[in-house]
Amino acid sequence: MNSAADTPTSSVWLTLRSVFWAIVLPGCVAGYLPWRFFGLRFAVVDLRLPLHWLGLILFGIGTALLARCIFEFAQIGRGTLAPVDPPRVLVVRGLYRYVRNPMYLSVSLIVWGEICLTRSGALFVYWLVWFAAATVFVRAYEEPALRQKFGSDYDRYAARVGRWLPVWRKRIEK
Repeated sequence: MNSAADTPTSSVWLTLRSVFWAIVLPGCVAGYLPWRFFGLRFAVVDLRLPLHWLGLILFGIGTALLARCIFEFAQIGRGTLAPVDPPRVLVVRGLYRYVRNPMYLSVSLIVWGEICLTRSGALFVYWLVWFAAATVFVRAYEEPALRQKFGSDYDRYAARVGRWLPVWRKRIEK
């Protein structure tokens, strides 16, 4: 433990905050709303259907990646996924080495899994609207806030890591 901020009590508090925000934000977007309004509560998994297998796989991968992102925010960044309780350190390792917004992509995988399970066109439209809103939020609020907080460190990170898709560059051997 390097500082007073790394005490067992602060780690427990950070864990509780991380779990709370995970339930409130992605839990609402990818859990409650699809369950309540888009037929997820009526979905019956039929393992004879390849689309249901795909849905379960996407849901599982999305959930695992989201958990990893939340863990990285807590462990590396010492914060949560909530804009009101953000990381104190710029997180550029782990999944953040590949894309700047792996949490949004993880939630997308979860919702795409649910779309496969429900075959709901309305849920697909919901995802489109949500992803468009997330894109506006990222560009209008998150990126400027990160530039203001982390300055040139964020600018260098944003220049080499894609917002939604990995940037594949040839490595130049010297």
